[in-house]
Amino acid sequence: MNIKQIVLHKLQMQLRAPFATSFGTMADKEFFMVEMVDEDGVRGFGESVAFASPWYTEETVTTVEHMMRDFLIPLLFHAPINHPDDVSNRFSPIKRNNMAKAALEGAVWDLFAKRKNLPLATCLGGGKTAIDVGISVGIQPTIEELLKKIEQYVMEGYKRVKLKVKPGYDLEVLKEVRRAFPNLPLMADANSAYTLNDIMHLQRFDDFNLLMIEQPLGQADIMEHAKLQKELQTPICLDESIYSLDDAMQAIELGACQILNIKVGRVGGLTEAKKINDYCKVHNIPVWCGGMLEAGVGRAHNIAITALDQFILPGDTSPSNRYWEKDIVIPEVKMEQGVIQVPTTPGIGYEIDWATVEKYRVEKHIFENK
Repeated sequence: MNIKQIVLHKLQMQLRAPFATSFGTMADKEFFMVEMVDEDGVRGFGESVAFASPWYTEETVTTVEHMMRDFLIPLLFHAPINHPDDVSNRFSPIKRNNMAKAALEGAVWDLFAKRKNLPLATCLGGGKTAIDVGISVGIQPTIEELLKKIEQYVMEGYKRVKLKVKPGYDLEVLKEVRRAFPNLPLMADANSAYTLNDIMHLQRFDDFNLLMIEQPLGQADIMEHAKLQKELQTPICLDESIYSLDDAMQAIELGACQILNIKVGRVGGLTEAKKINDYCKVHNIPVWCGGMLEAGVGRAHNIAITALDQFILPGDTSPSNRYWEKDIVIPEVKMEQGVIQVPTTPGIGYEIDWATVEKYRVEKHIFENK
């Protein structure tokens, strides 16, 4: 593939409702939609997932733009690409900056799949025709409001509920949710809000029959998660600690987790996500796809990777209307009774709604391969 043009569409979209975590509350999402055009005019699309501030990883919307503009796009223009797997090697001189890399690599994968006239999921090796969907519920002002939201989501058919927790907003919340929904598949996401000093407190999570507790300790704390897992019956799922296959291998070898959350942006792209999936399959570690408040393009990439067979647990890839009044893809991502159908048309399986893109676009940058 000869990439002739790359367009960065910077969008700012307001969430339907603010989303609260242990780090703070978000009311809108600023991101880049990547448009990539080859010598035959075929177009592929990717999406950046970094937030405006570095609360999740060190990357931000601003750093992603800098890395794509000044380093990664020139590398893509350097020579033709035979296969999307080549992108990882092409980007290897640039350390980390995984979300910037994934935004561009995703567009390469979409372009490749369209040139092959195959669905992206098929090109990745996925065989599922549908994926199960869970939902992530942010921190609510009151337990009563939280219970009402969960009841609504259960009625809509979501297969699993993830609750954001933090010190002071955890045990009582879990107790009340479990009392109201005794059989609900339930997990807690701590976003690194605890330390090893909280072992005795975290052991009390075992009372609630959770599917998992996600990332209770710091993002660099693989060794400490291994110590914690020995003290808990509840499976630990790692998120922010896993940036690569090497990280996943280390975590599994040390017993730091029993489940992995794979986020395409966090690990640097679909190629690395597939490698982690394959390794976890060999070692019988369930994986699932986490969400980063993606718009339609990023959501489509998540659906495609979730079609791989080791994505056993319901992920966070909700339908478009969970977060957006109007998404940037046609048709919007839809869910029926907790299930999203995997597209069967070439590439990501969705068309771009250009009128909506223009409505939310705040900047546009065009790069030509001379």
